[in-house]
Amino acid sequence: MFIAMNRFSVTEGSEKKFELIWKNRDKNLTGVRGFIEFHLLRGPKEESSTLYSSHTTWQDYDSFEAWTKSDAFKKAHANAGNHKGLYLGHPQFEGFEVLDGI
Repeated sequence: MFIAMNRFSVTEGSEKKFELIWKNRDKNLTGVRGFIEFHLLRGPKEESSTLYSSHTTWQDYDSFEAWTKSDAFKKAHANAGNHKGLYLGHPQFEGFEVLDGI
């Protein structure tokens, strides 16, 4: 199994707008080979931002990698640059191979 996460530092006061964008977007993950689940996580609030993370679980790394090269991926990220004022910097990608689970 493989877990892909993107961390976002959302500017103070933009949290609700950020959450609505994610809630209402077309995820383009339904039916993608190897996709298991998606979660949007809200983390700690800092002085000028709140930490969020998008969290997708995949059957394996190859399934995730194939999705990143697909039309579905391009569609899912087509409007990513339209919300620059919501973030402090660029999202940070983190990928994890699952070694053990309960």
